[in-house]
This record gives sequence, C-alpha cells and structure tokens, in this order.
Amino acid sequence: QVQVVESGGGLVQAGGSLRLSCVASGSTVGMSAMGWYRQVPGKQRELVADISSGGRTNYEDKVKGRFTISRDNIKNAVYLQMDSLKREDTAVYYCYGVTLTTPPVHYWGQGTQVTVTS
Repeated sequence: QVQVVESGGGLVQAGGSLRLSCVASGSTVGMSAMGWYRQVPGKQRELVADISSGGRTNYEDKVKGRFTISRDNIKNAVYLQMDSLKREDTAVYYCYGVTLTTPPVHYWGQGTQVTVTS
C-alpha cells in the first residue's frame, strides 16, 4: 500500500520561506506526475505546481517566480520550495503522486498546514 507523507509546513512571516517535502513510500513502481495542491476553508482545492517524471514543471500563475518544485525519482519524493510567501499562500498543502501503472492510481497525503502571518 502506497503512503504519501508530507512534512515541512508551519508558521512563517510574510516574505519568508518554507520548504515542503513529500515521500510516496510502499510503491513497487515509480511515479509519473507528482505535485502539490492547496486548499483553504470554503474553497476548492487548487493546483499549486506539478512535475513529470522527466522534470517538466507546471505552476499556478499566482506562485510563478516564487515557488519551485523539484523531485527525486529514486526516492519517489517531491519538494516545494516556497519563497517570498504572502498571506494568501496560507492553506493546507496536499501532495499527490500518480503511479506508473495502467491504469494509473492517484495517491494523496494527509496535508500540511502553511500559515503566513503579516
């Protein structure tokens, strides 16, 4: 059974940085896409960034130039470096991974809280 576990959330002042980490363990196959979504109460979960197994990245417009996604395919890990944080980045951040199987299976982490204060 695949488990996706995030870490690295916390409280930070506006303008500061945080680095989120996520590892998908228990998989006997690799992951194709991995990435991060975020959600605030009362709103839909939104994509923050994702990265393919080949390293192609995609960012939500609001985080471009501030967030950097990277991954380690050997570890089935994905990272999100968040710089120049803003109050509106406050949310629960969820990691996900998609297995390299047919059909592909999506796995989600439990979420990690990021709170940006002014």
